[in-house]
Amino acid sequence: MKKKKGLAAPYAQLTKDIRFEGTYEVFVPVPERIKPHRVPLQFESEAAAQSWIHSPEGEDAIAQILSAAVA
Repeated sequence: MKKKKGLAAPYAQLTKDIRFEGTYEVFVPVPERIKPHRVPLQFESEAAAQSWIHSPEGEDAIAQILSAAVA
């Protein structure tokens, strides 16, 4: 049985920007793009970033990013 290659899920990662050291940001993989799209928000913890991803506000923002990438 072959595995279907699908789009990876959004994920939270420690911020690399030194101005926001110690915070987390959310990345959304976008089809036909090498680098994932970065959501312009900073979160105090990884748990806060993960909960934002699964919140209604986060789901709407992610859907908007994906629909803009397709258009």
